Amino acid sequence: MTELRIAIVGFGKIARDQHVGAIAAVEGATLTAIASRNASLPGLPHFATVEELLEKGPPIDAVSLCTPPQVRRAQAAAALAAGKHVMLEKPPGTGVAELDPLIAMAAKAKRTLFATWHSRHAPAVEPARQWLSERRIKSVHINWKEDVRVWHPGQGWIWEPGGLGVFDPGINALSILTRILPKPVFVTAAEMAFPSNCQAPIAANLTLADIDGLPVTAEFDFRQTGPQSWDILVETDRGRLTLSGGGRRMAIDGNIVAEAPDEEYRELYRRFVKLAATGASDVDLAPLRLVADAFLLGRRTVVEPFVD
Repeated sequence: MTELRIAIVGFGKIARDQHVGAIAAVEGATLTAIASRNASLPGLPHFATVEELLEKGPPIDAVSLCTPPQVRRAQAAAALAAGKHVMLEKPPGTGVAELDPLIAMAAKAKRTLFATWHSRHAPAVEPARQWLSERRIKSVHINWKEDVRVWHPGQGWIWEPGGLGVFDPGINALSILTRILPKPVFVTAAEMAFPSNCQAPIAANLTLADIDGLPVTAEFDFRQTGPQSWDILVETDRGRLTLSGGGRRMAIDGNIVAEAPDEEYRELYRRFVKLAATGASDVDLAPLRLVADAFLLGRRTVVEPFVD
């Protein structure tokens, strides 16, 4: 197998914590360079920008964009124009429509564009989807709450337009939801709490449904301290399914039936290597559309300012 030579663009917390180790563990992938204004990795060529990487860097086949979403569209366009495959960290962009030109560019160039949803690769997600496919679902509730100071320390971009605020983690829950349910869902109402000094919400409550009226509710909050909550509860005609730990653990009526170590990012890179081998793309925008609709439909309240 020919190695897929990958450069990481944007070397912040998620790149250091997840992407570097995942690439090292995946057969057929090798980390070749880093492009970042503020960080580097000893032993690898370093460049300040993706443009400098593409002009002066070593030979690469692909870029993995781990930069804030506000700048990813232009970076992805530059990489595709240079004939590189592109992996997009989630969310894939700041809006839905900006992905369309990138999809077209990738198709024309016969290069891969991969919009990743790492939580879909949590070990209990597929068992949950299979279990639910054989049952009548009665209701769904998402409880997704975490401490922004732990997971996004000093990351001011998350509070700016396009940064998504609490939807940055919340979209992980929506990516699982849109994978495990048999029918598409849509937002019917939303309430969002905006700190008085921020342009993105710190908390949100969503009401969703499918075409048959399945009731789905979601609570997202960035202000949770202590134990973190990443849970999805599904009531069916034959028991309650609980996905906890962000999709790593599945229980039926309180009894754990599936649990495994986290390999979400390794699975992403395994998928990226396979896609790049043929130039195929994978760009599912369903989770991003739900967030966009929440902003369209949502009622907004102003709460106390956020101080990191």
